[in-house]
Amino acid sequence: MGSSMIVRQLQDAEKTERRIVSPDGNWDSTRLLLKNDNMGFSFHITTIYQGADFQMHYQNHLESVYCISGEGEIESLKDGQVYPISPGTIYILDQHDKHILRAFKEMKLACVFNPPLSGKEVHNADGAYELEAESITT
Repeated sequence: MGSSMIVRQLQDAEKTERRIVSPDGNWDSTRLLLKNDNMGFSFHITTIYQGADFQMHYQNHLESVYCISGEGEIESLKDGQVYPISPGTIYILDQHDKHILRAFKEMKLACVFNPPLSGKEVHNADGAYELEAESITT
């Protein structure tokens, strides 16, 4: 018989190496579910700080993002389309979309990545996560 279900508390995970702070100071992210949990996706609660304005391009991952709180916008660099983000908005980067994320008020976001992140990724020069990185052990 296998072990029981996985249960984690955000406030506990925030005090561990699961919480990553961006080198550029735009965001922090607590990775609640990672590759080694064997669910086929990873799940993160990410805070984008007020005034953040930065480009990302996940060439190796698909991402869905649900806004819990805050206010901002996402701009698609393919067609220049700008979409407002507010509580209840989900945006889905289903084509490895190159985009700019802007936070007018601090945004709290729930993010799902496929394939799952191992937990040690940092954005590379293109604003993407490398496909494989060292994995977290906790």
